[in-house]
Amino acid sequence: MNVWSRRNWLTVAAAGGFASVAFGAFAAHGVADPRAQELLRTGSLYGFIHCLAAFAAVAVQQMGARRARFAPAFFLAGVVLFCGSLFAMALGAPRWLGAVTPIGGLCFLAGWAVLGWAARGLAAD
Repeated sequence: MNVWSRRNWLTVAAAGGFASVAFGAFAAHGVADPRAQELLRTGSLYGFIHCLAAFAAVAVQQMGARRARFAPAFFLAGVVLFCGSLFAMALGAPRWLGAVTPIGGLCFLAGWAVLGWAARGLAAD
């Protein structure tokens, strides 16, 4: 059994989408501190977009672009590192954790680069 099957990537992406909505709602209704609200909103937005990107990567893979299978790992690692560090800081984690955030951003960039590379491998219409 392949632990990182499309089904598992999609399940993880759906859980990340759920968490993004929950943290966004928490920012809107459960936090008074403006800086914490900003961190939660930013993490929610980027998390939600990149969880959807993981779904898109699976769809591109289904279209025949096998290289797209690498993109969900980058997108979801970025969600954990980028969004997770923002969420943690909003909830009181030390500011040095912000050093992790750009690593997550690099994961997002790598995911988009891989997805673009995969899409170039598709047959032209």
